[in-house]
Amino acid sequence: MQKIKQILTEPSVFYESLFALIGAILIASAFIVQIWVEETSLLVRGLFAASFIIGGYYKAHEGITETIKNKVLNVEILMIMAALGAFATNNFSEGAILILIFSVSGALETYTTAKSEKALTSLLNLAPEEATLYENGTESVVAVASLNVGDVVVVKVGEQVPVDGTIIKGHTSLNESTITGESIPVEKQENDAVFASTLNEQSVIHVRTDKDPKESTVQKIIDFVKTAQDDQPKTQTVIDRVEGIYVYVVIAMAIAFMLIPPLFNWLTWGDAFYRGIIVLVVGSPCALVASISPAILSTLSKASRSKILIKGGSKIENINQVKVVLFDKTGTLTYGVPKVQTQYFEEGVDSEALEPVIKAMESASTHPLAKAIVDAIDGKADASVETSEIPGQGLEATVNGTHIQVGRFDGEESSTLQAKMKESMAQGESIVRIYQDGHVVGFYGCADQVREDAKSLIETLNRRGVITVMVTGDHETTANVIGQKIGIDHIHSECYPEDKVAFVKHYKETYGSIMMLGDGINDAPALALADVSVAMGSGTDVSLETSDIVLISNDLCAIKETFDMAKKTQNIIAQNIVFSIAVIAFLLTVNTFGLILLPIGVVFHEGSTILVILNSLRLIV
Repeated sequence: MQKIKQILTEPSVFYESLFALIGAILIASAFIVQIWVEETSLLVRGLFAASFIIGGYYKAHEGITETIKNKVLNVEILMIMAALGAFATNNFSEGAILILIFSVSGALETYTTAKSEKALTSLLNLAPEEATLYENGTESVVAVASLNVGDVVVVKVGEQVPVDGTIIKGHTSLNESTITGESIPVEKQENDAVFASTLNEQSVIHVRTDKDPKESTVQKIIDFVKTAQDDQPKTQTVIDRVEGIYVYVVIAMAIAFMLIPPLFNWLTWGDAFYRGIIVLVVGSPCALVASISPAILSTLSKASRSKILIKGGSKIENINQVKVVLFDKTGTLTYGVPKVQTQYFEEGVDSEALEPVIKAMESASTHPLAKAIVDAIDGKADASVETSEIPGQGLEATVNGTHIQVGRFDGEESSTLQAKMKESMAQGESIVRIYQDGHVVGFYGCADQVREDAKSLIETLNRRGVITVMVTGDHETTANVIGQKIGIDHIHSECYPEDKVAFVKHYKETYGSIMMLGDGINDAPALALADVSVAMGSGTDVSLETSDIVLISNDLCAIKETFDMAKKTQNIIAQNIVFSIAVIAFLLTVNTFGLILLPIGVVFHEGSTILVILNSLRLIV
C-alpha cells in the first residue's frame, strides 16, 4: 500500500488522476442536474463540456504535442475528433463519457508506467552526492563529482561510500547489497577494494579514490538503466510505425461511413454521421498501442528487483530467439577462486612441522594458487622463514639446514607420488609440489570451484532444447572434467579471445541466435558479437560496457529466471495484441450492421485498453 501511495504522489500520476476525477464529478453532476432540468439545457451541456475540457486535458495535450512533433496524427487525436463529433450530434453525455474513460485509461497507463519504472529509477538514487574529503589533516564536505583519482575520503558509520577505491586506514563491515544483491555485511580492511553506494556499518574508514566518480561501478549501473528505459523492442517499433498509417485509415473509414450510406439512401445523414463517430472510437488502436510498452517496463522492473539488469526491451525479445548459450568457464561457470582439493605427503614426512613453513612461503606470493594453499593450512605461518622467488618456478627457503621449495622445480618423485598426482590431475586439479632437498615429498591439488547452480542451469537449458557450449582458456583436462560434471554439450579448451569470437561465429551460422556469458576483458569481443550478451556482476567494469544483461548477484539461476521472464513477456504481449485486434474487428463489424451504440462502443473499446494494461501489470508481480 505504501508503494502505491508513493507512486500516486508522482506529479504525472497525481495530476492526471486528479483531472480524470474532476471530469467524473462533473459528469455525475450533469446527470444529477438532469433530474430537475432538461438534458438540452445550457447548464447540463456546460457541465458535460467542462468535463470534456478538464478530463481530456492531459490526453489532448499529449496528442497535440506528439502530432506537432512527429507531424503524424495519433490515437489521442482520434479520440478528440470522436468526442467533438458526439458533441456536434448533440450526444453530449456520450462525448463526455468517451473522454472520461479515455482519460481514466490514460491515467492507469501512466500509473502502470510509473510503477514499472519505480524499481528502475530507484537505482538512479544509489550514489551519494556528497563526500567528506580528507586533505592536509582536515575534513571538508564536497560534491562527489569534484573528487579526483587519488583523493582520500572519510566514510563514517551509517554513511555510503562515495567512490570506488581502496581502504588505506581502518577496517569495517560494508553492506554491498546495492552492488551485489547480498545483504550480509562483508568484512573490509586495509588494502581491500570498496564500491560507491555501499553502506558503512561498523567503523570509520579512510578510502583512496581509485576511479573517477563518473566511471564508478554504481554510475555504470545508472547509465545502464537509463539505456534500458529508452530501448524499444522491434515489435513496439513496428506498431508505432503502423499507428501513424492506421489512424488515417480509421479517419478514411469514418468519412466513408458518413458519406456513402446516405448517397445510396441506405441511411439518413444523421445516422451515418453517428456511425462514423462510432468508427472513430472503436477503430482507434488504443489497446494495440498499449500492448507492449507497459509489459516491457514491467519486466525490466521485476528483473531489476532480482538484480538482473537488462539493457532494454529489444534484448527481452532477443532472448526468446536464443538457440545456443556459450559459457566462459572461470568466473562464470566457476567462482574463479581456486581451492585446495587434495593434500598429500609421503610417509615419514612431518607435515605438521612443514606446513607453517609452507604457509609462510606462500604468504609471500600473490598467485591465486598460493592464496588457496595459505587458506587451506590451519594455524600460523612460521614468521622466521625468509623466502625468495624463482621466476617461472616458485618459492624456496632454507629452514634448519633443509632446502624447501614450493612450485615446479626439478626433483625426484616416487612412483606412489606420481600416481597420486596423476589421479589429481585427472580430476582437473592444478598441482603444486613440495620439495625437501631436491625430493618431492608432497603436493597440493588445487581446483576452481564449480558454481552450485551451474548444473541445474545446464539441465534447464537442455530441457528447453537450448544447446550449451563452454569456451575456456584452461587446458583440456580441466575443461573436460568441469564440462562433463555439469553436463555441457560441447567443450572447447585452450581458447584465446579470438578463438571465442570464432566459436560464436560458428555456432551462430550453424544454429542461429547466440547468447554468450562471460565476466572478463578477454570475453568482451565474444560478448560484443553475440545476439544476447550476459555478464556476471563480478566483472562489472567491462561487463556493463559490453553486455546486454548483467547478473549483479552473480547467480546463474538468474539466467533461468531471465528466460522465464522473457517467455512470459512474449506470451503477455501476444495475448494483448490478439485481444486488442479482435476487439477492434468485432466492434467495427457490429457497427457496420448498426448493432452498437456510441456509449457501448466507448465502454468496450476503452475497457479493452484497461484490460490490456492490467494484463501487462501482472508481469511486475
